[in-house]
Amino acid sequence: MRDEEREVFENRARRSSKNSPRSEFDFINSIRQKALRHRESFNSSPGTRRSSLLHGIGDDAAVFEQRGGFDTVMTADLLVEDVDFRLSTTPPRLLGHKALAVSLSDIAAMGARPRFALLSVGVPRSVWRSGFLDEFYEGFFALAHRYHVELIGGDVSRTPERVLIDSIVIGDVSHGSAVTRAGARPGDHIFVTGNLGGAHAGLSLLENEIRRAPVGRRIIERLVSRHRRPEPRVSWGAMLGEEGLATAMIDLSDGLSSDLAHLCHESKVGARIDAARIPVDPLVEHLADKLRLNPLEAALNGGEDFELLFTIHPRDLQRLPKRIGTVPATYIGDITDERDLILLRQGRRLRQLNPRGFMHFS
Repeated sequence: MRDEEREVFENRARRSSKNSPRSEFDFINSIRQKALRHRESFNSSPGTRRSSLLHGIGDDAAVFEQRGGFDTVMTADLLVEDVDFRLSTTPPRLLGHKALAVSLSDIAAMGARPRFALLSVGVPRSVWRSGFLDEFYEGFFALAHRYHVELIGGDVSRTPERVLIDSIVIGDVSHGSAVTRAGARPGDHIFVTGNLGGAHAGLSLLENEIRRAPVGRRIIERLVSRHRRPEPRVSWGAMLGEEGLATAMIDLSDGLSSDLAHLCHESKVGARIDAARIPVDPLVEHLADKLRLNPLEAALNGGEDFELLFTIHPRDLQRLPKRIGTVPATYIGDITDERDLILLRQGRRLRQLNPRGFMHFS
């Protein structure tokens, strides 16, 4: 943005703030300025590819140049107050982080790299008059900066009662190499990144009033953070896609039992997994009695871990890294030819695993 253009916007914003309450147009202009500064920082960072954005916030739609040899990947996520989050237990900055994180996780699950985002927010009048949205966007931009994602548009509106968030992320992947849920074949090995169950434990702590929890503050914060501040596995997803390692992939938003069932259904296969191999969050195992949680059930059905579940052909195992950064990948079982039948081994017992993760309309 040229200096004279920025001065016009800043002067307009100052005049508006002095003479009348902030309007949605003033707010959009402030977000536009933040997005432009973010873009300038992105373009000046050494070793990063210059943005292909041609026209961003300020027009009726964004325009970006598509590079030859790449496919575009798009995802959308809706977060609704009192369904997906509660304002009483979720600080706005962390909610901004999560709004982007859940969509980044979907892009990662396609083996793609995120590039652009659109974000629409509806809030009641009382929330609009607070500092909620400013903090919310700070959290959004902080995560966007880490993964070089540019905000290129969106909308803001008034809702009667509850906060509503619509997050869209656009990514790209080499032509023909997007990883879907439909590519798993019998004999493929099943892996999952990170640990499972922590987000569910964090949510349980929030819902049962943290101050009454019979555990230490630091432990509480770590578990609650798994729920309120999920870390999308962007590096893992991009690597698996670019190296052609994953035959199928899905992110664990609804819970291992449900998301594995989704993958098997799309691939027309079954699965057999070993309970002893499932990487349950160590804090959940350690505190299971105090938190009154079954660690395995939390890992299987809790949801919102936003780890990646993927399958890989045995011939490619030697090329699979054990971890990326501090995040490991753990082998938990194998794909079978028994369509839609998922079996869980617990010691000597083998039982059918039915999907029992989160469902909006159960």
